[in-house]
Amino acid sequence: MIIGILKEIKIAEHRVCMTPAGVEVMRQNGHMVLVEEEAGVDSGFANEAYIQAGAEMVETAAEIYARAEMVMHVKEPQPSEYALIRTDQIIFTYLHLAAERQLTEALIEAGSVNIAYETIQKADGSLPLLTPMSEVAGRMATQEGAKYLELHQGGSGILLGGVPGVAPGNVVIIGGGVVGINAARIACGLGARVYLLDTNLDRLRYLSEVMPSNCFPIMSSRPVLREMLREADLVIGAVLIPGAKAPKLVTRDMLSVMKPGTVMVDVAIDQGGCFETSRPTTHTHPTFAVDEIVHYCVANMPGAVAKTSTQALTNATLPYAVEIADKGWKKACHENSEIIPGVNVVGGKITHRGVAAAFDMEYVNLDQLLV
Repeated sequence: MIIGILKEIKIAEHRVCMTPAGVEVMRQNGHMVLVEEEAGVDSGFANEAYIQAGAEMVETAAEIYARAEMVMHVKEPQPSEYALIRTDQIIFTYLHLAAERQLTEALIEAGSVNIAYETIQKADGSLPLLTPMSEVAGRMATQEGAKYLELHQGGSGILLGGVPGVAPGNVVIIGGGVVGINAARIACGLGARVYLLDTNLDRLRYLSEVMPSNCFPIMSSRPVLREMLREADLVIGAVLIPGAKAPKLVTRDMLSVMKPGTVMVDVAIDQGGCFETSRPTTHTHPTFAVDEIVHYCVANMPGAVAKTSTQALTNATLPYAVEIADKGWKKACHENSEIIPGVNVVGGKITHRGVAAAFDMEYVNLDQLLV
């Protein structure tokens, strides 16, 4: 199969979807790899490294779309790419379609095979291709939140860890999954008082066992959340419903109970955000304020730490990319059920329930298209 590796064009996105080592594995499996020039430079991988690994460098994204049977990205295709996508071409990347109606409609019109990293799912419910970026984003959420608590950044002037004789800051994390637990670990390490909210009692028991003593797992509810927000200095939204829009857990009216200069980091913004007042921002303009509450809603947080993120991403995606390339997407789905929930749109039909529900569109069971 001919695999195309694109240079990312989303604002302030510096990752690349495959390292030179990944290209070498693809070549060992008999596949041709096309890499757009300068695709890996911001992640620390020069063109020459890809050439030495066996890739062919090409000048434009248009050439990759014209030649490749499977196109790989990090972020979703941008509007300038929509017309380049071919019927039956495999697009393998983060898609987050439930928050992107325009992209969903473009992929339906293209008739392509669209496999989303974030909805590939193991039998235990885990999301193996989302996990590494969730780990990065969770750790960054606390790091960025601590920075924007500084007075000159618009925050309240709180040092999360405090100092001897001065109380530490209060961090409220909504969601005890991968993002939440990684955010909590960093916040605990800084010395903050951390409240980790979830609605799964078994998960809360687990968190009580494994988290440091300055982390307090709490059963979440609307009244509990409202009360927690009163004393919060940093609020991190870390909820996820795979493939579907994120629920709006912090409503506009809740901002009125919060302290001026509180920072809110919405890690769920890729899926529409879990704060009612959220809107996507970029690394170049990461924050905005609503009612004196600082909002950080960058939709590609791991892009700021591209070297770490690219290596972690390739580690996770490469086995699936090799399997799809070796077998073709249909046979790969037949032989590896983890890939099936990753297939979001095929041949103009939506094959993921969460995406269909987000836009009240028709859902088609993928089994009908795998025959």
